[in-house]
Amino acid sequence: MSIFLCLMFGLLISYSTACDRCVHQSKAAYFTSSSSLSTGACEYGSLALSFNGGHLAAGVPSLFRQGVGCGACFQIRCKNQKICSSGGTKVIITDLNHKNKTDFVLSNRAFRAMAVDGKSRDLLKLRVVDVEYKRIPCEYKSKNLSVKIEEKSLKPNYLAIKFLYQGGQTDIVAVDIAQVGSANWRYMSRNANGVVWETSRVPTGALQIRMLVTGGFDGKMIWAKNEVIPANWKVGEIYDSGVQITDVAQEGCSSSSTSVCEHEHWN
Repeated sequence: MSIFLCLMFGLLISYSTACDRCVHQSKAAYFTSSSSLSTGACEYGSLALSFNGGHLAAGVPSLFRQGVGCGACFQIRCKNQKICSSGGTKVIITDLNHKNKTDFVLSNRAFRAMAVDGKSRDLLKLRVVDVEYKRIPCEYKSKNLSVKIEEKSLKPNYLAIKFLYQGGQTDIVAVDIAQVGSANWRYMSRNANGVVWETSRVPTGALQIRMLVTGGFDGKMIWAKNEVIPANWKVGEIYDSGVQITDVAQEGCSSSSTSVCEHEHWN
């Protein structure tokens, strides 16, 4: 417990300067095929195509954040008022944008969704557009936070998991697992890509999970107290945690010329 609390304190400090309700100015481009995003750095595979109606995006390293940003949701609107709507489009990060010429590379469907009716082809012809964007809460009205058992997991000594359908506007920054009914918690570590949580100290029996989530200046524990991963867990299976994250980041924008507070700039 003490190790987890020390880790939690350190992580809260490291996230205390987050700006998750700010509006940023940048550019966005698009992929002609969504396959690049579904097989991207977040390793969601074909599942990604079912997220958010296929409105997906690759984000630059500052948004991808070594995998922490996978699954984060953003609202993006282009600034060409002749062909773009005021609402823009809502996307989920599923990949890393390596080129850094634009903050986002959107799926074709998401890019077209920024246009007003009848202007999507005109928007596609531009290829790259000026945009403004902000992070928004993810909403999965019919799904709880879920856990996917990664293919490289190997009973009984190695377990690797990935979180799916994470709601709210927060990041999971620490994960513990324990046998259901036990107080003997064991921490999991992020892998090198930052997307998968893993441990070689797997408790026996059915497993419960607790997570530290942070957003803006705040942090809290989410505890799935009942069985999340059954004792007979199988590689590739997806298990319902029974809980969902709905927290919204606190406001904490800087005075930077490229990001301003939401209430000052976004209608």
